[in-house]
Amino acid sequence: MNVVCLDLEGVLVPEIWIAFAEATGIPELKKTTRDEPDYDKLMNYRLAILKEHGLGLKEIQDTIATIDPMPGAKEFLDALRERTQVLIISDTFEQFAKPLMKKLGWPTIFCNTLEVAEDGTITGFRMRCEQSKLTTVKHLQAMGFETIASGDSFNDLGMILNSKAGFLFRSTDAIKKEYPQLEAFESYEDLLSAIEREL
Repeated sequence: MNVVCLDLEGVLVPEIWIAFAEATGIPELKKTTRDEPDYDKLMNYRLAILKEHGLGLKEIQDTIATIDPMPGAKEFLDALRERTQVLIISDTFEQFAKPLMKKLGWPTIFCNTLEVAEDGTITGFRMRCEQSKLTTVKHLQAMGFETIASGDSFNDLGMILNSKAGFLFRSTDAIKKEYPQLEAFESYEDLLSAIEREL
């Protein structure tokens, strides 16, 4: 049995941190996993900036409330879920993901958790497991599933390269150049066709 494993940000919804950077006028928050492969380093960098500016969970959630899925994302997801099982595996946090999952029709998502103080200050984060995307794919395979994966960033490469089939979607030129063996797509129609080919 197949399970399609998709990244969330950059694939189905815009990058949350980029939207928040634009909303707050803090360009340093635009850095994402496309720029920094080390997720712990990236999150600690972000938390330091939030602390410096006195920003917490509420401000980020206010921005997330204004974010809609990318045009065509829900239709792509619906079409894919009619054909096979789909799992969104994201390094985002449940406190960020819930309103976005509602807009996408409540697909299943595996993500992480923020540690938040009473006053809304984000004090830390708990990763679901180490190398969560690769680890999840490996455990699905150990349970007898074949995985097909797609994402856009450095932190997606583990699950993409270790799946039966893996595709880049709206990735950077640098990543596409570094991994020329991976098919790269820009449209949901083309990605859906590639996934269907592997089912």
